[in-house]
Amino acid sequence: MAIGEIIELSIEKITNEGAGIGRHEGKAVFVDFTAPGDTALVRVFEERRGFSRASLEKLIEPSPFRVEPSCPHFGECGGCALQHIGYQAQLEQKKLLLADAFSRIGSFAELPAMKVFASAPYGYRSRMQFHRAGRNAGIGLKKRAGKETLPIAECPVADEGIRMALAASTLRTPQWLDRFNVFSYGGTFLSEGGVERGSVSVAGKALKLDVNGFFQSNVPMLEQLLDEILSAARAAVPARGDGSALDLYCGVGTFAAFLADLFPRIDLVELDRKAAALAQENAKGTETRLFALSDDDWAKRRAGKNVEAYDFAVVDPPRVGLSAALKASLAERPPRVLAYVSCDPATLARDAKELGSSYELSSLSLYDFYPQTPHIESLAIFRSRA
Repeated sequence: MAIGEIIELSIEKITNEGAGIGRHEGKAVFVDFTAPGDTALVRVFEERRGFSRASLEKLIEPSPFRVEPSCPHFGECGGCALQHIGYQAQLEQKKLLLADAFSRIGSFAELPAMKVFASAPYGYRSRMQFHRAGRNAGIGLKKRAGKETLPIAECPVADEGIRMALAASTLRTPQWLDRFNVFSYGGTFLSEGGVERGSVSVAGKALKLDVNGFFQSNVPMLEQLLDEILSAARAAVPARGDGSALDLYCGVGTFAAFLADLFPRIDLVELDRKAAALAQENAKGTETRLFALSDDDWAKRRAGKNVEAYDFAVVDPPRVGLSAALKASLAERPPRVLAYVSCDPATLARDAKELGSSYELSSLSLYDFYPQTPHIESLAIFRSRA
């Protein structure tokens, strides 16, 4: 194919970046804003040895999964990539992406029946980052292409509190910031440069958070995730009624706050000291030990020592997944049950494969924390083979 060439393409599925993918003479072609089932004319603008990229020129036969985007900024704003695809079809595509990662990267010949937890398609996002859009242009979100900011006055995926503030033009970028964070849920409204700390009710518990630290952006989905994690944790509580748990990459201690109802001893591991301090407050009421360490440093502290294995552990790593030292530690002294919360199917599948000699994958769930985007959150529950 040549740059500028127009070809006819049938779109088969979406990629983990949200582009549609089809094949032309055996070569993969990626096209943004296409849907599985589309037949389209596309113009090639990038040629690589293994794939091509093209732009949508004309739909010959639209996919039955196509819908009209709800946001007037869709296509220009960098926040959403899938508003042109119906929500149920989005879920099916994400399910395929997660299963493919476990097959292709994890070398799993078969998987437990995958559970899929759907979100409200719009109005779900509680935590957002806004950017200054120029001296007189107000605030906005980053454009899909380039580094410019797109001024906006509405965002259909945002929580009601954020949408109301946008509509009333009451969100303001502090003069000393080019970008700032906002959190809104259930009457709590936090904004960088304004009220930055507060609490939010999650599954009946008031959790303290800081708008500048990480906190899940879809609280109703977080509550469903907690249900499954706690169900797995209950199965790991020793018959004698005591036991210990680990919350690794604990953030503000969201999981530990609930595990404290089940385990008298919990270890918290979190490198960010501000988040770790909040975690200790949120997990109060049980015996906790805080390790303000990286995953590598925490694992190395345990290496070669005669330390007891945990009954239950939950890990929620960044996109890079678990470090090599941590995987070695979890394999050497496996907890009875390990809950792995992931934001990247590829690294989850890789880690699941490498933990396979010590653990059996007992369940895999997809949680759609971010509808209208290709991002995938998932939960894998592993049980020790020991």
